[in-house]
Amino acid sequence: MALFGTLFNRTASANSAASLSADASLRSAEGQRELRAQVVHRLQVGLFGLGSMLLLVSLANVIMDRAQSTDASLQSRSAPVAAAPSPASDPLVDMGIAPELPVTNAPAKTPSARKGSNP
Repeated sequence: MALFGTLFNRTASANSAASLSADASLRSAEGQRELRAQVVHRLQVGLFGLGSMLLLVSLANVIMDRAQSTDASLQSRSAPVAAAPSPASDPLVDMGIAPELPVTNAPAKTPSARKGSNP
């Protein structure tokens, strides 16, 4: 580490104070320009992203509004038909996968076993 320190000290002492201050100001000006360019680029990307999201959400809103208005107009055109309530159907029975079982409202009673008596 001492080697780097001595080399740096030698070069610093070789340059005059005026050239060091001019060089430092140029470096700081270039650094500030670079930082400003990065900030501007980030702002441009961010604003472009916000604008595209706003456009996308607006387009989705227009599509949903159009679909709802179309759905409402189709419902108003069709005459309301009073359909008879269909009996409860089982989709598996309709497809032929499960056997059709009778539907009853009362639960089936199982015969109770008699205890202690032999006929």
